[in-house]
Amino acid sequence: MANPLDAEPVTTATQPAAKLETLEKKKAKRPPKAKAEPRPAARKNAPSAASEAKEAPAATVRAGRKTYSEKERAQMLALIQKSISGGDTHKSAVKQAGISEQTYYQWKKASPPAPVGDDLKDLVALEEENKRLKSLLADRLRKENAELKRKLGL
Repeated sequence: MANPLDAEPVTTATQPAAKLETLEKKKAKRPPKAKAEPRPAARKNAPSAASEAKEAPAATVRAGRKTYSEKERAQMLALIQKSISGGDTHKSAVKQAGISEQTYYQWKKASPPAPVGDDLKDLVALEEENKRLKSLLADRLRKENAELKRKLGL
């Protein structure tokens, strides 16, 4: 019979060699595959790609998001109000301006209320005239009151 202690080192010596072989096999990598360009799916009864290229010179690409300044926003809002007062529908007026309805409502909510031009100016002018007339009336009444007191001797 063999000594069990002697047999153990022999088996442990063979195990690391087996692990080494498997590690070497795993380290060998495959070269990466060349990536192919994505092609659109072919459709039945569709015109050929060459005829599509002749019809449309460039593919329709959505432009980036347009940002408008405060001045441009105010001008568009005024244009839309003018169109609506001219008899256009709300939807068509917004569409003519080139923005969505939701954008219109957001801009309208964020913008300060536009002063009504002629009505506001007329109101301010009337208030100023009213002040002036009140002060003139008060002066005349003081003078008359002073004359009456003098005549009565009070």
